[in-house]
Amino acid sequence: MTETPHHHRPTLKQKNKPFKSKHATKSSLKEVAKGRTQRQSPKARASANAAAQLRTNRRNNAKQVQLKKRQSLVSATRIFSGIDGAPRIVAIVPLTEDVKARDVSERLAQSIDATLEEDPATGLQRLRADRFKTSLQFIPLQYRQMYAALDACKVADYVVFVLSPNVEVDQWGDTLLRTLQAQGLPEVVTVVSSDEPMEPKEKSGIMKSLLSFIQYFVPSQSRVIDMHHSSDSLNAVRALCEGKPSDVKWRDGRSWILGEKVEWADGTLAVTGVVRGTHLSANKLIHLPNFGDFQIAKIMSAPLPRHSKSGHAGTMDVEPQLLAEPDEEEADSLISSNDPDDMENEQTWPTEEEMQDAANGAEGSEKIPDAKAGTTPKAVRKIPKGMSEYQAAWIIDESDEEGEDGEDEDAEANGGEVEMEEAEEMVELPAEDTEMETDGRRTVQFQDLDDEEEERQLQSWRNRKREEEDDAAFPDEIDTPLDVPARTRFQRYRGLRSFRTSPWDPYENLPRDYARIFQFEDFKRTERAVRRRSEEEAGVEPGTRVTVYLKEVPKEAAEVVPGRPFVMFSLLRHEHKKTVMNFTVQRNTEYDGSVRSKDPLILCVGPRRLRVNPIYSQHLRGGGKGANNVHKFERYLRHGVTAVATIYGPIVYGKQSCTLLRETEDPQAPELVAMGSFLNPDTTRIVAKRIILTGHPFKIHKKTATIRYMFFNPEDVEYFKPIQLHTKYGRTGHIKESLGTHGYYKAHFDGPISQMDTVCMSLYKRVYPKWSELYREGVPASAEDREDEDDAMEE
Repeated sequence: MTETPHHHRPTLKQKNKPFKSKHATKSSLKEVAKGRTQRQSPKARASANAAAQLRTNRRNNAKQVQLKKRQSLVSATRIFSGIDGAPRIVAIVPLTEDVKARDVSERLAQSIDATLEEDPATGLQRLRADRFKTSLQFIPLQYRQMYAALDACKVADYVVFVLSPNVEVDQWGDTLLRTLQAQGLPEVVTVVSSDEPMEPKEKSGIMKSLLSFIQYFVPSQSRVIDMHHSSDSLNAVRALCEGKPSDVKWRDGRSWILGEKVEWADGTLAVTGVVRGTHLSANKLIHLPNFGDFQIAKIMSAPLPRHSKSGHAGTMDVEPQLLAEPDEEEADSLISSNDPDDMENEQTWPTEEEMQDAANGAEGSEKIPDAKAGTTPKAVRKIPKGMSEYQAAWIIDESDEEGEDGEDEDAEANGGEVEMEEAEEMVELPAEDTEMETDGRRTVQFQDLDDEEEERQLQSWRNRKREEEDDAAFPDEIDTPLDVPARTRFQRYRGLRSFRTSPWDPYENLPRDYARIFQFEDFKRTERAVRRRSEEEAGVEPGTRVTVYLKEVPKEAAEVVPGRPFVMFSLLRHEHKKTVMNFTVQRNTEYDGSVRSKDPLILCVGPRRLRVNPIYSQHLRGGGKGANNVHKFERYLRHGVTAVATIYGPIVYGKQSCTLLRETEDPQAPELVAMGSFLNPDTTRIVAKRIILTGHPFKIHKKTATIRYMFFNPEDVEYFKPIQLHTKYGRTGHIKESLGTHGYYKAHFDGPISQMDTVCMSLYKRVYPKWSELYREGVPASAEDREDEDDAMEE
């Protein structure tokens, strides 16, 4: 047995440190580092370490933070302080039927031993809180006034929700809270009011229940105040007088006024109130809810009468002064859309021969050519006196008689004698077309439907839920019609090899509405420039009481109803112009109805309310888009899915929140359909509607199959031959040739297909929304918006 030499374990081998020279070259150090760079940790810095260890530095840092907070509080509440300070606007919103807003304002005044000053014209109440060196301005709202509550909360510094200990919040109150939550709420105070105080044994449970309810909508609420306790009422007044109003994001950069006095004379509306928000410039446009946008004529000061220092003297009136006038060159224009000129379209210049023939024809004949079909002027028909339009519809006109059967001269003569005898008893009835084309739309004269047709339409309306379920199970699949060729029925559709990368020109075959809208070269840059200019532009300081004179305002705008606040907002530059607006929206979880594209809805965004018919499309993760900016059209807005709603509407800056409401039989109780925020004004976004034609594999031989029931004539097969096919199991293929005369064809796929598979062909066309208009409270929608809703699903 031979002995093996002894070896030490390699771990015990001694390794000396490599030689380190202080004078190493840069190249050698770079080679040793191998691309690594040394970064010193911020925690390991000597200066930061020393600063953290010094007590004086920590004290100074805390003092600076405290001073910064104090300065921000002072700047936020500066316009409210002092004798002449602006009052804090408090909107009192009752959420149940048995509570009243005026009872709450009276109890708040009693808690500080003050009296309310009420303006009977506007219904606004003013409370001077000398104890807190400020004043409050209450907007007592009525129950079940949705749009008045929304407008009041837009201009309010505080919102007081009034709950009842006896009656639960109903569906209307729940909808209002959700809408206000989506719109954006300022600082909130929740109170409980009733005619009689609560029982001591039940009070604790009721207060906990109400606090849990309001925290679902306003999580910042920590308590609910009982108005029957004087100490709690005093705490409510202290919260309103000493607190800092929270900011609402969409109001940044705007100024608004709550109208205290409204007068109209010769088309000029004078609105008196205190400027809030930012500087009010006379060059900006003013938006009045329900009435639209208007220009400012001038801005005059309107200070309150000063009380003299001597107790027995009256008040001293202060003469108003001119504060601002618009600059004709800098003032914003009221032009909201372009007026397209059809003569500027592409035209073919006539040749010399055509011009010569036209000249010869004009000289040779002076005969007026016959009018084209459909352009003949309306005729005036004569009917017996007292006959209704319905009875007159059965009388055959003379032109119709001559067109159908020629009559002899004797009959014409006899008819003429009868006409002369009855001339005194005949009246003229202008002939009205039952169908006529106006601006490319067909308006049909209203007729009562028979019972069977009414029942059929009612059943169709009730089947909308079933249609939505079918669309979810078989998305975009339709049956090829038997009586109309597919190449005619789907001639506006095209095939796409790749939905994300296939080219699609966004400026081809655009509708006439696209000639009316504006497009931004770089919207983000424009927004930054507009906001920068708004900050630099001089104007009336916030907190100043002024009278704003608006030009060319209808007289109806001056009608102020007590309990409905009169508010006005300034608009940023270009916000009056219309373009294609895209919003990301989500369905309200509490709304169970069907929401289909092009259904009429009310869009609330910023200070505006619009009647819209949005179309919905897919919202890709992160807002990404393909090379062609094509997005799939969605027939329905579904629960749990974020979609993009596209409309024609005025410009919006920033990520403003929006809500979609649907009108009901009660105009003041709309349903909250969806909520979301503004995305972008992209006019090149292509919303492509997809339809899928399906066929059945009749015979299969490896990768080749005979397909039927997709088309019903060979001409359609040849027309759609270039478009790619796909199956539900993932195979792709193409049409090889047509078979027979019944629409059968042979197709080749990239792999064997199953007899249980379905062959599909996807076709796409671009769809557009309808033109929006201003929503006016109490005014019904126009006839175009009341069209048959089947038009929304028209292929």
